[in-house]
Amino acid sequence: MTMKTILPHILREATRLTTTGRLTKATAVLQRMLQGQGTTGSPQAGARRAPPTIDGTAEDVVSARAKPTSFPGTTAGSGVNPPTFDIPGQTVPSEMPEAMHGFLGKFGHGDFRLPKTGLPDMSSTQARVAVPTGAQYKSMTFTGHAGSRPYKLYIPSSYNADRPVPLVVMLHGCTQSPDDFAAGTRMNEAAEEQCFLVAYPGQTNAANRQKCWNWFNEADQQRDRGEPSLIAGITREITDTYAVDPRRVYVAGLSAGGAAAAIMGDTYPDLYTAIGVHSGLACGAAHDMPSAFAAMHGGGAVRPGKQRVAVPAIIFHGDRDSTVNPRNADAVVAQSAQATPLRVKIEEGQIPGGYRYKCIRHADADGRTLIEQWVVHGAGHAWFGGSPAGTYTDPRGPNATAEMVRFFLKHPGPATKQRG
Repeated sequence: MTMKTILPHILREATRLTTTGRLTKATAVLQRMLQGQGTTGSPQAGARRAPPTIDGTAEDVVSARAKPTSFPGTTAGSGVNPPTFDIPGQTVPSEMPEAMHGFLGKFGHGDFRLPKTGLPDMSSTQARVAVPTGAQYKSMTFTGHAGSRPYKLYIPSSYNADRPVPLVVMLHGCTQSPDDFAAGTRMNEAAEEQCFLVAYPGQTNAANRQKCWNWFNEADQQRDRGEPSLIAGITREITDTYAVDPRRVYVAGLSAGGAAAAIMGDTYPDLYTAIGVHSGLACGAAHDMPSAFAAMHGGGAVRPGKQRVAVPAIIFHGDRDSTVNPRNADAVVAQSAQATPLRVKIEEGQIPGGYRYKCIRHADADGRTLIEQWVVHGAGHAWFGGSPAGTYTDPRGPNATAEMVRFFLKHPGPATKQRG
């Protein structure tokens, strides 16, 4: 029996054990799966030994207690603490290995964690966001029927309430914050140059202990429910308060935030004109923790999208990403392309002193590019072209921020588009 044929059986067994409270055994089953085994037996020759992860721990695991590397100009962090575990009526044995504590913690609260990338880890420092004269960077809170979320709003110095401008909604990755994401992506600098608003919704520790968007929960994949309703509510609050062109409202994100951006494009195609998915997953790639685990490591299934027309999408993914399998980028493309037959054109390039990349453009019959897929060769799980002022960025890749803004501004909605 091949791994392909036993994988569904393994996941069903892990789910059964979890729902009956036998969490230790469920974790052991999933650990053996990663090590190349079935539900019994020894690891296959050459199999990589690593604790199971969802949305990351270390990409190259040495130990569960590995500390961040120090880099010039940065301060080493204090190490990664294992996440806590709290499911009512269930306990974790004290003798359980630390890797199991971490994974079971994920079952409790979708406790995801971004990986170490060999790049500066500034998670122990506070990101500072520069605000030029005349610009504003506001701290706000939105409250809706599904709860409350904080968010930051950047208003460029050239903003004029008499002239509607675009809005870009940016969804951070796990362990990150709006300030961290703003500093690392430099999206505010792009907003100064092009004059658009930028919103940074913030996930809370109460909703997810690693501050990840809960893209793997079915309740958080539905229109007007859960986290999608909160992100859409933030978007609408801004469009109702400021001069925003409803034809030019976009959403983008990294990792768990990228998966959330894909969900927003699928559930609110009337609100968002285009999406940017960086190192993320397609909407519906998972519906619970075992399927999320499988999607992260092997590529999620493509769920038919809800929209009748394709929402333009720009996708970035490193082909050495061991946190979110690169096949997930293909799934985002497939989901975005299903509504319209598209023609493909491939371009290749090299960043001076950095990575090679391939840009796959999918165009409709009129020659309009609806999807751009950037495959960055040799790169891992980080925002390409970003600043070391934020976490999980890699300046050696193509400038994802600049390319997303270019793509977004080339894709306004129809003249009849109203606020979603």
